[in-house]
Amino acid sequence: MHRLLDSGDGRKLEKFGEYILDRPDPQIIWTKNTPELWKTADAIFEDSWMMKTDMPSEWQVKYQDLNLNLKLTPFKHTGIFPEQKSQWDWMRTLDAKKVLNLFGYTGVATLVCAQAGAEVTYVDASKQALTWARKNQDSSGLSDKPIRWILDDVLKFVEREVKRGNKYDAIVMDPPVFGHGPDGETWQFNKSLPELMRLCAQVLTDQPKFVLINAYAVSTSHLTLNNLLQDLMRQHSGKIESGELVLVPESGSKNLSTGIFAKWCAT
Repeated sequence: MHRLLDSGDGRKLEKFGEYILDRPDPQIIWTKNTPELWKTADAIFEDSWMMKTDMPSEWQVKYQDLNLNLKLTPFKHTGIFPEQKSQWDWMRTLDAKKVLNLFGYTGVATLVCAQAGAEVTYVDASKQALTWARKNQDSSGLSDKPIRWILDDVLKFVEREVKRGNKYDAIVMDPPVFGHGPDGETWQFNKSLPELMRLCAQVLTDQPKFVLINAYAVSTSHLTLNNLLQDLMRQHSGKIESGELVLVPESGSKNLSTGIFAKWCAT
């Protein structure tokens, strides 16, 4: 599905399926291991994508039995965060029955949980992301799975779920640093996330299976997420693990940190 080929000099060289992409990453302040390898890139992102071969603007990669649609977006992303693969593998094993996926993006976590047998509620404020996620569902042959696709502001949706009395035994979220809801609502990580966690405490069942938080481009430590999970899960017996999301390269020994995470699972 994905391979990190090399990194250095402010950039990373990755292979998504059969295509090689050269993308910027300002935290990469070390030098490249294999400079010659970078000449094989099919596309390079500077201020926009520059095509070096006749690769398509959209293509598919496979994770387990899922067919995921990728494309070259104007913001350098492709539609998946491959460093989350170990988390997808982990969620498959936890036998959750009802999962809430907040900030669901292109829906990979939603599809992983649905394929494992869960009823899933996906929530995202971006219509484009929701459409992309539904396309991944169709491409993966999972149109018959019990997934609710919700276009909404996350805080407002969870607040309504509290009032409705709806409960979930697992929650997955990828909160952004900053964002807007479909009606102009404002999301700010340090201000909004604690409020979301307080609401999430009210929609968890008495016997939850897991909670997972990922975060990118935030000026905080994974210990912040760990501490928030301690507050959220203080009434439940389980284990918390937190750390960095990491890509391991094929060349050299320079692992690449891409974000942070914290996860809780029942003991």
